[in-house]
Amino acid sequence: MKGSAGLLLTACIAVAAPAQVSNPAFRWTGTPMQGGLIAGTAPTGSVAVTLDGHRLDMEQGRFIAGFDRDAGPQALLAATLADGRSITQPLAIAPRAWRIERLNTLPRFPAPDPVMARIRPGELAQIATARAMVTDAGGWRQSFRWPATGRISGLFGAQRIYRGEPGSYHSGTDIARPTGTPVIAPADGVVILAADRPFTLEGHLLMLDHGHSLNSAFLHLSRIDVKVGDHVRQGEPIGAIGASGRATGPHLHWSLRWHDARLDPILVAGPMPPG
Repeated sequence: MKGSAGLLLTACIAVAAPAQVSNPAFRWTGTPMQGGLIAGTAPTGSVAVTLDGHRLDMEQGRFIAGFDRDAGPQALLAATLADGRSITQPLAIAPRAWRIERLNTLPRFPAPDPVMARIRPGELAQIATARAMVTDAGGWRQSFRWPATGRISGLFGAQRIYRGEPGSYHSGTDIARPTGTPVIAPADGVVILAADRPFTLEGHLLMLDHGHSLNSAFLHLSRIDVKVGDHVRQGEPIGAIGASGRATGPHLHWSLRWHDARLDPILVAGPMPPG
């Protein structure tokens, strides 16, 4: 299994190389693909840009757009110009091959946990409230860095099938490092959630908004060094790796979302640097 994970990681890194696409209308960097993020420039004179009919945040013609792990094969960018004309750009969304494990002897759900059933709705409400916050963060303009370096122990998009019934896929990338290893901000951001107690699954949970509806979540921390409302700069220490919540050992789970689209950190931050 370790060998197959290594092959898949190599494949993920291979497709993560930025691509430059240009035409008289739109320009962008990045590759439109499942779990990917592009940074684009709208046609000159654009007053609005949409993706599949949903209006995007735009600053001086610049925007970002992400594609969910399960995004379909096509998407459509459209720009409205000041004179009322519309320019459209079809996008072909490249599919991905995900690591799938089939467990035919285990049920999908364990025995119900009454404590979790009581606590979990409130935790999910806090997460939803945080993601709905709008801040002035500008990290969306930057090239993202890894919040910690080390061995990747869990891949984005991996999924288990229990007796033919799909479980939830892995929504982030896991980095195995000892408890206490510093975690840094991958890009400028504003703290939108800093759990004052461990969540049932995520443990000590920290979330940053990077602007334009792009946010990071850092799970299983041993400590959090910032508070809600803080503005943090790229590379600034924000916490430390741990094994809080539902974790089998110390590691950092880093997840990225753009609106409701879950993104692959490897495609956003690039290959894991040596460290």
